[in-house]
Amino acid sequence: MDQFFAAVEQRDRPELQGKPIAVGHDAERGVVATASYEARRFGVHSAQSIQVAKRLCPQLIIVEPHFQRYKEISAQLHEIFHDYTDLVEPISLDEAFLDVTENKKGMEWGVDIAREIKQRIFATTGLTASAGVSYCKFLAKIASDWRKPNGLTVIHPDRALDFISRLKVEKIWGIGPKTAEKLHRMGIFTGADLRGLSLSHLTAEFGKMGQVFYDFARGIDNRPVVSEWVRKSVSCEQTFEKDISKQSAATIGLYHTVLELERRIAKNGFEGRTLTLKVKFQDFQQITRSVTASHTLRTKDDILPLAKQLLRQVEYHSHPIRLLGLGVSNRKEDVPSDKPRWVQRVFVFDDDAV
Repeated sequence: MDQFFAAVEQRDRPELQGKPIAVGHDAERGVVATASYEARRFGVHSAQSIQVAKRLCPQLIIVEPHFQRYKEISAQLHEIFHDYTDLVEPISLDEAFLDVTENKKGMEWGVDIAREIKQRIFATTGLTASAGVSYCKFLAKIASDWRKPNGLTVIHPDRALDFISRLKVEKIWGIGPKTAEKLHRMGIFTGADLRGLSLSHLTAEFGKMGQVFYDFARGIDNRPVVSEWVRKSVSCEQTFEKDISKQSAATIGLYHTVLELERRIAKNGFEGRTLTLKVKFQDFQQITRSVTASHTLRTKDDILPLAKQLLRQVEYHSHPIRLLGLGVSNRKEDVPSDKPRWVQRVFVFDDDAV
């Protein structure tokens, strides 16, 4: 969908049409969920601080999100998708992969299906959508973003390598700003440049992702469209209005995060043994600490003692905390020991990785 949250707000509130708006919570630590195209002309974009967005666009209108409304429209979209195929893999509320190789309508060409779906979405919701058609998920995703808004792009197998050759590496899945910067230092700016690197060189520089980059540069993506996923984790996080450096404040913040995690675990019926604490500091550096217990983590009483132990491993008195997150994973792992097995990981996330 095109600027989905913003488009819904502009549709439901005609006075917002044609104006620069950002959907998000207007607070010191608020973040832009979606920006209208009018706002994007000023440099406003999703995941950006609301305060930065306001400086870039002084006339910006901040609109509180209405997630229930977005979910209702998402359900309408999926009803349309399933009229054509049951192989639908959601990516987000407003985006999905569809495998239409064998489709319910018996239509021969994917581009005709995409065009018809776009028309039905507009007739049903009054919103525009952009579609990408190709032989694999990697290229279909790129194509869907190519001619926004209200675009339709087809990447034919015979033309895929030429298309990738001209593609900036920043457009390739898995390459965020930090990875792109590293590639640029290596003299790699386009898909053609990337294709010139050997597999051994790429894996030496980027580990497992090196194989992905090697394949994508050659138009290879064998991932199937998966209509049903087994949930592997449940998580939540909160960004504080003010950075936290005192133990009492950190403990209170952790306690409320545990309560939210407990609620989400119950809602999803999830059972896992590994608890991971995520901490984002004032300077946006992120670290994680994890522990795997011998028992399933379901309730506050299961989670809170371990969460406190993980937090004690974090030095935040001189390095204030901006965000705390907790997640439970490892649904099936069987840990034979009666004692928790501690695992520590420290890394910086590439926030803008696709």
